[in-house]
Formats: sequence, structure tokens, C-alpha cells
Amino acid sequence: MRRSSTAGATTGENQPTSPGGTPPGASEVSQEQFRRALGEHAAGVVVVTATFDGDPVGVTATSFTSVSLEPPLVSFYIDGRSGTWPVIRDAGAFAVNTLAEDQRDVAARFAAKGVDRFAPPTRWHLGPEGLPLLDGVTAHVLCRTHDLLAVGDHWLVVGRVAGAGATGHERAPLLYHRGRYGRFEA
Repeated sequence: MRRSSTAGATTGENQPTSPGGTPPGASEVSQEQFRRALGEHAAGVVVVTATFDGDPVGVTATSFTSVSLEPPLVSFYIDGRSGTWPVIRDAGAFAVNTLAEDQRDVAARFAAKGVDRFAPPTRWHLGPEGLPLLDGVTAHVLCRTHDLLAVGDHWLVVGRVAGAGATGHERAPLLYHRGRYGRFEA
């Protein structure tokens, strides 16, 4: 596993950035403007789970994406201040559980602070390599940590896929849009 601590010093078009990371001539955006604009982007919802010293942890994420087919890589971001982050960082492996449209309560539970996320009514079981897998999800992706990269106040976690598959629960995905959970209408 690689661990990087800084990102490159260029933008996607190889333009130099200022020390704060802003392209020359660009103005700063407020956190509220940023949240509002990105809230217009609908994202799928997953719960990332791991185990460390026998204790399961999990966190809701909407930043999950595929990265590469060869080798098979996926990624997600996690807030560096999250209590779940140190366990995911040190676990060496994690599972991505893709949520179905009827699992809003699961997404909310794994996004909440100060609760035992794996206590009932959460339904789960141990999968390969002792990874906690949520029941009723549409798919599981099992990963070994490939790279960790500090990006702003978050960490980019890249996983090398060791196993993946749909669970046979053919339901629509859970989406996150404008600060709310929703569903896909074809």
C-alpha cells in the first residue's frame, strides 16, 4: 500500500496553482456556495465497512467511484476528522456496500455520530477476510487498501478490488441529492 501526503501542484490542464491550490485569477468560493452547487449533483450512496482488532466500523459515503479496470481500483473520500478514519486507515482492507433505495435508514445510521452503527436494527454478517457486510444491499465490493492521499480536509482512499458481486437484490439504487436521500426514476 502506498501512502501519499500531498497532491500534485498542477490543475487538470497542467496550469500552476497558487500555494492555496487556486488557479491564478480564480476567486475563492464560500463553503455554502460550494455545498449548494455540489448538492445539484446526484450521487450513489454506499457504506464503507472495515474491521480492526475485531471491532467493525462503517461510514456512509457518496464519493465512491471506479478508478481503473486494470488493475481494478475504486475510491472514496473520508473526512480526516471522522472517528472512523483511523480504523479504515489502519485496517488494510475494506468493503463497499451499495445501498438500495429502501435503505435510507441504513445510510442515516452510518452517517450519525455517537451510535453503535452495527447494533440492531442493522443486519450484517462477516464476509471474507472478516469484513463486515451489510445485508439487503445491491452489491458488495471487497478491497485491499492500495493508496491513501491527503486532499484538503479529507483523505482519498483507493482500494484494489479483490472481490465484487451483485447480491441478487435487484432494486433501484439509493441516491443523495440536495441534502436528501432519494431514488432513481427511469
